[in-house]
Amino acid sequence: MSREPTDVRAQLLATEHWSLLASRSSTQSEVLSRIQMFLTFVSAGLVSLALVGQATDFSGTFSIFAIALLAVMLLVGVLTQVRVLNAGVDDAMYLLAMNRLRAAYVELEPTIAPYLLASTHDDMAGLSRSYYFLGRRSDLSQLAGSSMIFSIVVNSVVFGLLAAALANLGSGSSAVLVGVGAAAAVAFILASLLLGRRGLLDLLSAHRSLNPTPQDDPE
Repeated sequence: MSREPTDVRAQLLATEHWSLLASRSSTQSEVLSRIQMFLTFVSAGLVSLALVGQATDFSGTFSIFAIALLAVMLLVGVLTQVRVLNAGVDDAMYLLAMNRLRAAYVELEPTIAPYLLASTHDDMAGLSRSYYFLGRRSDLSQLAGSSMIFSIVVNSVVFGLLAAALANLGSGSSAVLVGVGAAAAVAFILASLLLGRRGLLDLLSAHRSLNPTPQDDPE
């Protein structure tokens, strides 16, 4: 009888853990599908631009078509990027929740602690540990290889092309058009990074850690 409350608690924790795993997997699958659809749309759009350009000999009609198509591509891209950013924050949220559950497992059975590679601490240090078990990975590497940066880069290119196409209506020189496009792309990247950082900071500010990483912890 003395083991019954502990067994029930372990079962409830495991059920919650599996629920978080399922939600995380579903979110990642949806985001990958959205990115794939967006890239397919971008590829089809660029092919359409090439075909229409050849058919119109890149005349004024082509400029109007290019602006309209690039604007639609950017809209779809921004919507995809918003979902990717939200999914990144959601993923961190799921990991924090699972770290908290691992702490509860260790509380129930302390002898399992050496066998857990993922962290039992539900804070930023624990989050980093659960993303990469073996030592520490560069934050820059983690960010640069993320789906968020991938979508931002693609959208920045589309935004730069749209800005250059709009500038071309004023019959600017090639150097001016390249400068406008590059500046627009860089501005888009910086703005997107700031928004992404704000989303993560909002999550961490709203989160209250129950098991923070000790100051002398090797994590």
